[in-house]
Amino acid sequence: MSLDGPFQTTARLILASASPRRRILLQDLGLAFETIEAQIEEQPHVGETARDFVLRAACDKARAVSRQHVSSWVLAADTVVVHDSRILGKPEDAAQALSVLLSLAGKKHLVHTAFCLENANDQVSVGRIVTTEVWFSPFSKDIAASYVATGEPLDKAGAYGIQGCGGFLVEKINGSYSNVVGLPMAEVLRELLRYKVAAPRQG
Repeated sequence: MSLDGPFQTTARLILASASPRRRILLQDLGLAFETIEAQIEEQPHVGETARDFVLRAACDKARAVSRQHVSSWVLAADTVVVHDSRILGKPEDAAQALSVLLSLAGKKHLVHTAFCLENANDQVSVGRIVTTEVWFSPFSKDIAASYVATGEPLDKAGAYGIQGCGGFLVEKINGSYSNVVGLPMAEVLRELLRYKVAAPRQG
């Protein structure tokens, strides 16, 4: 993968995610990487907070891939939407997507994204959580149903994609925009630079 952008990878990097949104965020920086989806069970444990769950899930993904690629740097992430202390995952169907959207209309919710950077040989494991506050504008059931009919909400935590047409639902945010998309880029890049996995592109 050869890309133009302000940064370049200086070590083998694997993105342990099938998310096209996370791939695009890294590609936009100019980074070259491989993609290997981690196969783990993504369910919160009894009594586990949303923040604890999302960090554990991200680190479990990174470790699952890192065990098979011990000399590579592995980046994994997980995102959850939380409203009234309830984790809103990806909807199971259109009816659930509609219900989730209506529960968020005119209200604030939180988006937690955790990421984990692992290198088994170097015994490095770094986990971080970033939280963004998101306010939805008030909207009617007809508007929510029309959005659900596009199909976009069905593979998104919280049943919406801020980077897609679902952006019209969002009235304002407090915090990282890319965190809501699925990867807090300022914080991720800081760790990639710190461990010399990435560097500013020369020339």
